[in-house]
Amino acid sequence: MPAMVAINLISSHKSQAGIKSDKIFTGEVFYKLEGPGVDQEPKNLFEIDDKTGVIRSKRPLDREKYNSFTLKAFALSPSGERLENPTTIEIVVLDQNDNRPAFTQSQFIGTVSEFSVPGTSVMSVSATDADDPTTENAFLSYSIIGQESVPAGAVTKVMFGINNQTGAIYTRDVGLDREVVKSFRLKLQIADMGGMGLTGEGLAIVHVTDINNNAPQFSPASYSFTAAENRMGGEIGRVNVTDRDDRGTGNWEAKYTISNDPEGNFDISADPATNQGILTVVKPLDFEAQEEHILILTVENLNPLSNKAPSLPVSTATVVVTVVNENEAPSFREEPIQIVVLESVPPGTLLKSNIAFDPDNSNLRYEIIRDPERWLDISRDTGDITARRNFNMRSPHVKNSIYNAVVKVTDAGGVSTTATVSITLKETNDFPPQLFPLRGSVCRDAGPTGSGLLVTAADGDLAPHAAPFTFQIPADLSANWTAVRVNGTHAVLHPLVEVEAGEYAVTVLVSDSGSPVLSAYSQVNITVCLCDSFGDCKSEAGAVLGSSVGISFIALIIIMACIALRHHIRKETGLLVGESEDDIRDNVFNYDEQGGGEEDENAFNIDLLWNPQDAPSTPGSYYRAPGFPRGKQPLRRDAPHNLPSPTYPRRPPADPTDIEDYINDGLEAADNDPNVPPYDTALIYDYEGDGSLAGSLSSIASGSSDGDQDYDYLNNWGPRFQKLVAEPDLSFSVCL
Repeated sequence: MPAMVAINLISSHKSQAGIKSDKIFTGEVFYKLEGPGVDQEPKNLFEIDDKTGVIRSKRPLDREKYNSFTLKAFALSPSGERLENPTTIEIVVLDQNDNRPAFTQSQFIGTVSEFSVPGTSVMSVSATDADDPTTENAFLSYSIIGQESVPAGAVTKVMFGINNQTGAIYTRDVGLDREVVKSFRLKLQIADMGGMGLTGEGLAIVHVTDINNNAPQFSPASYSFTAAENRMGGEIGRVNVTDRDDRGTGNWEAKYTISNDPEGNFDISADPATNQGILTVVKPLDFEAQEEHILILTVENLNPLSNKAPSLPVSTATVVVTVVNENEAPSFREEPIQIVVLESVPPGTLLKSNIAFDPDNSNLRYEIIRDPERWLDISRDTGDITARRNFNMRSPHVKNSIYNAVVKVTDAGGVSTTATVSITLKETNDFPPQLFPLRGSVCRDAGPTGSGLLVTAADGDLAPHAAPFTFQIPADLSANWTAVRVNGTHAVLHPLVEVEAGEYAVTVLVSDSGSPVLSAYSQVNITVCLCDSFGDCKSEAGAVLGSSVGISFIALIIIMACIALRHHIRKETGLLVGESEDDIRDNVFNYDEQGGGEEDENAFNIDLLWNPQDAPSTPGSYYRAPGFPRGKQPLRRDAPHNLPSPTYPRRPPADPTDIEDYINDGLEAADNDPNVPPYDTALIYDYEGDGSLAGSLSSIASGSSDGDQDYDYLNNWGPRFQKLVAEPDLSFSVCL
């Protein structure tokens, strides 16, 4: 057998072919066939006659499934022995036009713009054929066999063509107007054998798309609306437009503009559902300013107009808006009302005028409804704001130098408005600094460079009219003292030379940093004293207590002196009468009387032992400092001493109705007396008359010891003096 045999079989038919060995055998020969279509998938398509070698197809073949088969044929002896090499048999299935062509989609959809020119591509359709594409059996041809317009009958002429080889659909004629026809239904046909064979049908739908060839038009072109003044945001009316383009597209949607609205009071927008123009007020109208507004509206589409649209002017409409008058509330010209003023402005000064107006030109009434400090006045008719009282920046109602009040204005119709009055207070230099303390002590042995008296100053003003302070001692007033500045608020007073112990009045000039600079002279009463190891002044009382004489003995001496004095008084030997030329009734006061000091410094003084913890520190108070000489008038801390005292009322009035005048006269005299405490402080000593026969109790001393004294008689003095016997170590005693 040959090595290879080619056999052509026609599809869809049963066919046969044969093979035979070309060798001569003495015995019988059997033929066998193997391969796809025989004993391999797809099985049982072919068979071979084992004696004659004829190959037959057992059933019709389908080229579209299997277009060829490769088999092997064998020549065998009766025993199954191969007599020669196998032969390859190639079976080719020939195509037969047994498949109709078909479109790839049941329906094709495309679009074309209206007024497209002939030859404009619309879309492409496609089809397939299962037959052999290399044969005429699969050579396809496209055609349009029918056309329908939507709406039906809108267009009757053939508007589309198709390329019979590619399936491309195009426009054939002019006149595609979307306002006339919306779409077309095209019936398609596909045929093989170049259009002469089997055929198939399909459907193509062509939608005519809109172009903006129709400009919107107002209908009607004039409108009249009303709008209330002082209101905004509400719709006042609508305008209508028509547009033949496709509804809901940018070719149909309107865009409005307003002209002749210089203040920008109005706005217009399109209703997306109806395309109407909605006119609104966006800025309150004022009837008094303008009663009527004439607006010019224009309209166009969102998309630009096509060049195929007819040449027409832009559509316009006239809108007349009449403003409805209402009673408007008065208005303030500014909110808040800003006022900047010096804190020292005098009462009655005009702070602000013309603060409000009424759009309806009615009469206004003004009032202040909040003024916590009652600093302001306002004219009921004109609204002029004036200062009623002096301002005070230290007020708790002044925050960050700003004081707020509220004013109210009401028109003739009862409509009112309020506004905040914001007053910014500017600090002025109103107060000179005041030096303190005005009294103190300096150790004598401290020297010019040692410790001095630390002083500072207080200023009623705020920065920048207060600290830093300047401290100076005028050379012509206190030549032996100097002020050494510690910082911006403190200085130390030092003697320039070694001075004796005693009282010194040092004049200090203190100045602030304000503009203009304010200064004040202050007299500081400095006690130069001997100091202990701790730097504290030694008092005479301390010296006595530290002596060898016990406190109990001193107390007894004082008691004995009191007894002697009382006994002398009973005998009228002159303790209070003596050489005094004054009427005793003029010089003896009740000890519970509260009032100023007696100007007669010759009066007898009872000295208290001084305790440093009892020294008052408030201005206007006084105390006897360590080392202060006995028999001296205590000095006030708030006024220089050694100045003339005013005349005090000497006698209480006989008529009780004059007591008030008497007290007031005494109060005024004491308050203006720099040499005594204020009139309303408790007395620390009283006037006992002059010419006393007894010396000062502070000078009483005994040279004898306690053992030389007989104290038994003290037991007969009564319970008042029993405590002195029981507790002889009391700190001090004063006899009355």
